[in-house]
Formats: sequence, structure tokens, C-alpha cells
Amino acid sequence: MAPRTLAALALVLVAAVGLAAFHFWSVRPQGVRAPETVEAVAEDPLRAGGADPVPRPVAGAPPSPPPEPVGEIVVDVSGKVHRPGVQRLPAGSRVADALRAAGGVRAGTDVTGLNRARVLMDGEQVAVGLPQAPAALGAPGGAAGAPGAPGAPGPVALLSLSAATKEQLETLPGIGPVLAQHIIDHRTENSGFRSVDELRQVNGIGDRRFADLQPLVQP
Repeated sequence: MAPRTLAALALVLVAAVGLAAFHFWSVRPQGVRAPETVEAVAEDPLRAGGADPVPRPVAGAPPSPPPEPVGEIVVDVSGKVHRPGVQRLPAGSRVADALRAAGGVRAGTDVTGLNRARVLMDGEQVAVGLPQAPAALGAPGGAAGAPGAPGAPGPVALLSLSAATKEQLETLPGIGPVLAQHIIDHRTENSGFRSVDELRQVNGIGDRRFADLQPLVQP
């Protein structure tokens, strides 16, 4: 083959190789940039929406219940229940809870006037089917005052805080064995009661209970 022919063929071969190389580099896919585009798209909603990792409360959801009271109270359930006696209940319990703890009210018992929704206090007595206040209270020796006409109600004798027994104190409204013992302990430590107002100093006697007891007792 002539030298000119070989030179021409070599020139054509070099040109073909150059064109092939140029075509290869110009049309080769850019595989590195594709993940960056996907990541940018995925991150944009987070930035735009301001995603917060902390869960937020749902609108309209009911509020959380208040914390329950901690502690224990002791009450005396007496009267027409299946298991009368001293009951230990969680603080904040109501009269209905005390009745359940005592086995429930006996069938046929009149519970008119018994507020089952009332919150109980430590040391109080819950009387079921019994009079809330006695017809006559008094220290040994009989009722005070002259006898009236037959059938006429006489004056109610006041119970002496300094002389009453524990059983007599328990006849007062809202006074159970625990509070009756507190009254006796206070009386022993202070050599009796000099005034009815001293009853406020007894553990378990609040303003409401004192108001109920004040017209029924004397020093």
C-alpha cells in the first residue's frame, strides 16, 4: 500500500477516535448530581413546614384530669349499713365511697337528707338512717329546766364538754370515735374546757363542724 494511502487511513482513524471520545464524554450521564436534587426536594418541605419533633396537643382534646389527692382519712360509718365501723379511705373520698366501704346501705333505709356527694373529712362520722341530732343531750343528772305541760317540748339540755363520756360525745352530729377521743384528749391536757370556743382547738374540728356543735354543747 502506498505511503499516501496509509497516511490518509491513519488520519481518518485518528479523526474517528477523536469523534468517538468527544461523543462519549458529551453524552455520558451525570450520576453524581441526581442524589443532590432528591435531597434538596426532600428537605424543602421540612424547612417550609417548620417540622417540630415535639408532639403538640390535638385541638378539641379533653384536658388532663387534675391530680388526685394523696393521703388517707379515717371515718366512722354507723347506723343501717351492712358493715358499720371505722373505715380507711383515700383523702378526697365522698360519703358514697364510705357507704360502699361499709357494705352499702341496708334495704328499706331512708337516706333522705344524706348527701352522698359530700367530701369527707378525717375523723368524722357518717350516720345512716339515724337522727342527725339527738332530741335531748345532757350530762348525768337529767335535763335542765322545770317540767312543762304534758306533751310540750322542753328545752334541750346542752352537753358538757368537760364531763361528757366518749359515748355521749359520739351522739353529737358529725362526731365519731376518733373525734370524740380527740375532744377527751384535749380536755385531759387542758384540765377541761373553759369555753365552747376552745372546741376549735381540737384536731379535726373545723369552722363548719364547730357551727353545728356550738348550739348543742357547753363548757
